[in-house]
Amino acid sequence: MSFHPELGQRTLIMGILNVTPDSFSDGGKYNTVERAAEHARRLVEEGADFIDVGGESTRPGHQPVSAEEELRRVIPVIRELAAGGCPVPISIDTYKAEVAAAALDAGASIINDIWGGKRDPDILRVAAEREAPVILMHNREDMDYGLDFVSDICRDLRGCAERALAAGVAPERIALDPGFGFAKTMPQHLELMNRLGEIAALGDPVLLGTARKRFIRYTLEAEADDVVEGTIATTVLGIAQGVSIVRVHDVRANAKAARMADAIVRGGRTAVAAAE
Repeated sequence: MSFHPELGQRTLIMGILNVTPDSFSDGGKYNTVERAAEHARRLVEEGADFIDVGGESTRPGHQPVSAEEELRRVIPVIRELAAGGCPVPISIDTYKAEVAAAALDAGASIINDIWGGKRDPDILRVAAEREAPVILMHNREDMDYGLDFVSDICRDLRGCAERALAAGVAPERIALDPGFGFAKTMPQHLELMNRLGEIAALGDPVLLGTARKRFIRYTLEAEADDVVEGTIATTVLGIAQGVSIVRVHDVRANAKAARMADAIVRGGRTAVAAAE
């Protein structure tokens, strides 16, 4: 399958569904199957084009969990969503091949890997064999960038895409994520926001995952549940620079902002008519 039939025609919205006890903004809110399914339905009603299910927090200082624990958290939720006729594709947010494979068996159709296939390279084989689209995020163990860190990010992402292609993933099933919140300083986050066009110029669809991230909270001096306007600002700036998908908690507000930005960036009245 491809990511979505409307990819490239309008900005797509990925709704975040964390089924973890310790995620930085919504940990513990949706860690039962019933609560998670209810929230997923709400996200779709608000305009989500995908539901991204994650079972391991990646907040600063997080404790990694075993594949067994991650499976215990995510598989019942994915099965419930799939059995309930979830009208949008389900993505599994994991870097573990074992979890990705089980999630695809349970009803997910997209793999979202915060390590870009580097932490567990077998995940790329899973994506290739199952013909699943894969989102490859920029991440690294250190922050030893060269003279131009955005050029280094582009180089890293090209490497991720090349490894995916070598593993047999079809080029139309690859998307890139510049990795906001991972291995970057506060000033680098702001500069990267201003240079997203360089990531889009690599040629693959770009996913922007800035929702409620620390650089927004730091800039606005606000808590995670009080930065929707900051996230919207990044959504609009990202769309203006060629981003194809935005991954957010606050779906309704960002979907409206994306629709307006699309109307401006993607063709005025034509884009408005297509969205109605």
